[in-house]
Amino acid sequence: MPIFNGCSNRKLEVNLAGRRLKLLPSDLFQKGQDVDKADLQKNRLKEVTRISCLSNLTELNLSRNELVEFPKEISELQQLVRLYMNQNNIKSIPNNIFPSLKKLQFLKMSTNKLRQLPSDMNKCENLIYLNLSNNRLRDVQPLVGLGRLNELYVENNRLIELPQALFQTQNLEKFKANSNPLRKPPETICVGGLKDIQNYFEMLEVSSFTIRTIKTMFLGSSMAGKSTVCRSLRHGCPVEVAEDDRTVGIEIQQFLNTDGVRFLFWDFAGQEEYYFTHHVFITPQAFVILAVDLSKYDAECFREKVGFWINNIQLKVPNAVVLLLGTHVDCCSDEMEVHDKKRDIEERVNQMLFERKESLEQQRKNLEELEDPSLFYEQMCVIERLEEYKLQVLDLIAIDCKKPEDINRLLHYINGVVLDTDKFPFLEQTLPQCYKDVENAIQDHLDSGNIPQHGIVTQREILAHLIISHNELDLDKLRIILQYLHRTGIIMWYWDIPDLMDMVFVKPSFLISLFKAIVRHDLVSMLKEISRRDLKRVNSLEKHRDAWIEDFTNKATLSNVAIRILVHAELKRSGVDDEELIDEIVGTKKKAGNLIRLLQHFDVCLPTKESAQLNPRAPEFCPNRKWQPSSPDVCEPKGACLFPSFLQRDNLDVMQMWGQDNLEDITVQVYFLPEIPHGFFHRLVIRICSIYFTFWIGKEQCLYTSGNRRLLVREHTGKGDQFIEIRGKHSDMSTAADILKAWDMIKVIMMRLAQLTQQWRGLCQYVHSPCKHKGCKAYFEWADWQDWIVPDACEQFNMDPEDKMTCRNGHTRRTELLFPARSYADLKN
Repeated sequence: MPIFNGCSNRKLEVNLAGRRLKLLPSDLFQKGQDVDKADLQKNRLKEVTRISCLSNLTELNLSRNELVEFPKEISELQQLVRLYMNQNNIKSIPNNIFPSLKKLQFLKMSTNKLRQLPSDMNKCENLIYLNLSNNRLRDVQPLVGLGRLNELYVENNRLIELPQALFQTQNLEKFKANSNPLRKPPETICVGGLKDIQNYFEMLEVSSFTIRTIKTMFLGSSMAGKSTVCRSLRHGCPVEVAEDDRTVGIEIQQFLNTDGVRFLFWDFAGQEEYYFTHHVFITPQAFVILAVDLSKYDAECFREKVGFWINNIQLKVPNAVVLLLGTHVDCCSDEMEVHDKKRDIEERVNQMLFERKESLEQQRKNLEELEDPSLFYEQMCVIERLEEYKLQVLDLIAIDCKKPEDINRLLHYINGVVLDTDKFPFLEQTLPQCYKDVENAIQDHLDSGNIPQHGIVTQREILAHLIISHNELDLDKLRIILQYLHRTGIIMWYWDIPDLMDMVFVKPSFLISLFKAIVRHDLVSMLKEISRRDLKRVNSLEKHRDAWIEDFTNKATLSNVAIRILVHAELKRSGVDDEELIDEIVGTKKKAGNLIRLLQHFDVCLPTKESAQLNPRAPEFCPNRKWQPSSPDVCEPKGACLFPSFLQRDNLDVMQMWGQDNLEDITVQVYFLPEIPHGFFHRLVIRICSIYFTFWIGKEQCLYTSGNRRLLVREHTGKGDQFIEIRGKHSDMSTAADILKAWDMIKVIMMRLAQLTQQWRGLCQYVHSPCKHKGCKAYFEWADWQDWIVPDACEQFNMDPEDKMTCRNGHTRRTELLFPARSYADLKN
């Protein structure tokens, strides 16, 4: 039976959501013209015949069904104001639908399979909101003319060009087009927002030019020859790199080939200590060269030398093009050895890609075969999007870096690859001429000495330099151009970080040199080399230095004083002698430096107290109130920073404070496919610590408290499935209110986890609650759990505390201990 809610003037609201319907019930049509709103989401409808009988509908929700064709009868619902058609399998929309919907204001068509739009879509003259994200659209020209459109979303399609006329309306206020192979305007313009796009087209009318730029990232294990290849390609001949001159952090170089393609070479250091900062600089729409030392390769080390990198590339940039480059062939015994290793690597990589594809297909089928797959539609859509990504791994090329002919052969091959429009549809981009002029002007000011050689300048200063030579551009347009140059890696300017918005790094390599002053593989050695003179300058002794080394080795905490010394020394080596600028970057005894703020922003480190546990007596957690630390000196310059990625100790301290696991603990397990990304757990720890005070942090698990409640977050990365476990201590939950508060804590952690996951576009997640019966391996699978963590959470988790659930082995437990119940705020009301 449908649920009818009566309203004034005989208007009815029908709720048939989640009923597993394959056909609409006949009694729905008996109410006919009295029905005002119909909620038919989360069913199995493949068609909705007779829907036109509900001629007075103002709102219709057909999301999360199995529609393949857009129902033509909807054109007869002329009173319709809001229409939800998202998360179906609709491939096309016929003409003569939207001209009839004169009152339609809201249309959600996201997550379908649309390849094109009807030519008369712009006749829907009152449309205000339109979401077409996650489709297969190549053109949005039919939207031109929607004069009242206020919000438009077209992310994750196949758009190459956006029509200028679409942005000439005064009403459009919100627009997103991320994850498209855009050439005009480039995606790096679109991510800046609507104002950037409008200014782009305005400046484009004055003059334009075509640019072909490709960011090329050199990845691979330490000493694989990345720097040698990078520098040799740039110079066009072999360039030897001494072991002492190997990359620390990241090196950036530019190179223009004979076809006019500008390569931005980013040479990433291979030591594990640097992986944690790679996420800051690895971006989509890039060409990856993965170097493998063939002389040291064998089948046993495939995972370390190749598989690890392929997995992480696939997780971070799943549409990337990867060139496998075999190096050091001169150290191999003969050509047969090189041939055999080449074949082994290619076969194993292809097997990895096949298994990934097969695993996704199987997981999707498993969800489709569940009793009510509509509850898992969001997860199935994520899998389908992942299946559409095509990581292209090219055949391995083996070279001897010492031979000019091999360098030339590699260069010729790379030139051919990047000019392939199927592989790099975004290579050729159209930009206003002033973008190039501003970039050249910045370089001219560097060359002339108007900007210091270290490249650090205030926003006010650089704008003053540029306004003189480009007085036709106002300050807003110059800022937009600077933001574009930041996104392309030409400069670094973090205008979205309040403490850093006034500092511009026109030489990104210099900023990276600051990173590597403290995020490096040989940090302990650098600490040992701190001189007595440097120690005296900060009123420290050798025993302080010894304590810093001990704290970093045992607890991964580094004194803010030590950080200032190391960064100060790096600045001096780089030729910076402006003491005021040095203090601003590294901090003083009274004020934290900008570099630490930047590292915190990118989840690299966490402020803590020096040589002491963090205060376990954190304020009571409240979901609607921002958490404030109970010890204000935590963030003071005299404190220290915890670098979770450097943790080496075991988890004994954490387990001592947590105690034994209990079957009755609230337990949530978040599974990751294909695996947990490197550094994900430690970044999650940092993000959670910004909400809760940490009790203690270990290498693979950490404990949080809120009032008298404890929460354990634990990483499982052994053989088999990889997952992150969240446990709420059963003994801390004596009342129903305690249970609800524990779920509120878990909710915030999962929200942070979901936000972090968005940075890995090739990642898939599943959430389970294990059965609480001893020895039982059964579990309860969560439905689309993202619905629970958003502010207007779905009601599917609002369980009655008296409800019980039974696992497939017949064990029964209270639902509130398996799934989130109502929020604490609702309970108090």
